[in-house]
Amino acid sequence: MDKYGAAMVLTDDAERLAGLRRLTHILYALYAIYWLTFGCTALVAIIINYVKLDDVRGTLYESHFRWQIRSFWWSVLWGAIGLLLAFFLIGFAILWVLGIWMLYRIVKGWLYLNDGKPMYATQ
Repeated sequence: MDKYGAAMVLTDDAERLAGLRRLTHILYALYAIYWLTFGCTALVAIIINYVKLDDVRGTLYESHFRWQIRSFWWSVLWGAIGLLLAFFLIGFAILWVLGIWMLYRIVKGWLYLNDGKPMYATQ
């Protein structure tokens, strides 16, 4: 391959990674505003996470997608438990802690993404 073909491959890869970075930022934003949309944006984000998971494999963004996916499913589990226990009032405490935990997960993930760091240590 000549030097122009090699440059085009590098440019395509850089553009692909830049697009994945933008997408990951958008997904964090969708998770961040889920409180305002009664969870609708989180549903959109989780669908995109699963649809684009193969595209991010082997990149820094794979760890962010896994972080987002785990955050979503754990929040669904604890949200359901909190709603079930709301009748006994302890559920409201669970939901409050869940909200703080999700805020922490979103902020930490977004900051790591901004710094170009993976969410999990590489082995």
